[in-house]
Amino acid sequence: MTYHCEVKDVAPQPTLGIRRTISIENISTMLGEAYGAVAQYLGELGEYPAGPPYAAYYNDDMQNLDIEAGFPVARELEGRDQIEAGTIPGGEAATCMHIGPYDEIEAAYAALTEWIEDQGREPTGICYEMYLNDPDEVPPEELQTQILFPLKS
Repeated sequence: MTYHCEVKDVAPQPTLGIRRTISIENISTMLGEAYGAVAQYLGELGEYPAGPPYAAYYNDDMQNLDIEAGFPVARELEGRDQIEAGTIPGGEAATCMHIGPYDEIEAAYAALTEWIEDQGREPTGICYEMYLNDPDEVPPEELQTQILFPLKS
């Protein structure tokens, strides 16, 4: 697959999410639990997600993966228990779209990383994935994942 990479100026986005350290083998379970807990809490608040679910990756250690999962929200909200209020930072970010199974996303990361280096830019070290459609509703080859690397100024 060919990836179209670009730099976008993104606005800061308030979020509610759950952050854990897990092994990659447990990612599906963790994501499902986090999205369910945050969605339930939003319902209790009478609020709705302001966009698709996201995952933030703070490292790339597949045995001790530092990951946050949740939803963007329309305004800053209080967290509760394991659910934390946060923000996807604003500013310049390199981005590309991966279309296909999640287990093939590594090619998009490689393309975006190479493109960033070719532009003489440097990522902050955190990367975000926004899941634009539901794996329960579309086949794996149609899954759409936006990858976002905030860039250092």
